[in-house]
Amino acid sequence: MFNGKTSTNSIAEGNCPCPACRHGELYVMPLMDALACTFCRHIFVSDAQRQLLTMVDSSSPMTWRWNGRVWQDANRNGMQLGWGFGLFALILVLLPTGLVSLATYIFPPLPGSRLAWVPVFWIGLTFFSHFAFALSLLIEYYQFPVLAYLQAVGRNLTSRIFS
Repeated sequence: MFNGKTSTNSIAEGNCPCPACRHGELYVMPLMDALACTFCRHIFVSDAQRQLLTMVDSSSPMTWRWNGRVWQDANRNGMQLGWGFGLFALILVLLPTGLVSLATYIFPPLPGSRLAWVPVFWIGLTFFSHFAFALSLLIEYYQFPVLAYLQAVGRNLTSRIFS
């Protein structure tokens, strides 16, 4: 599928992986100066001189830069996630969950009451909501369009089932 060796000409010709879904391959759209993905069907415009690829069919255009091996977000300028982000995410998830758990331990519900399930539900809700927030920050950093990817997977599955 993709051998990992891409030159400036092959980006303009479309011989590279899709930076949005990381599953499909880009191809040149006939009679247009644009590229499209075989999997997610997003439309891209390339700048072969600067090794940039911009998704133009979304509400907020995303841009990637080819570094010779993989696509990187062009807006990051070499900034990578480090241990600080992992520590921040861990604190963001565990501190609120720990506080709610501690409050439940100190002030337990009355045994046999109708709402005895609420503290356990609240602990789970706190954990999953803060985990989802940390995960959304990670997805935003890598500019991974989750909804578009799930729609493309659904289209491919339904086309395989009904064909």
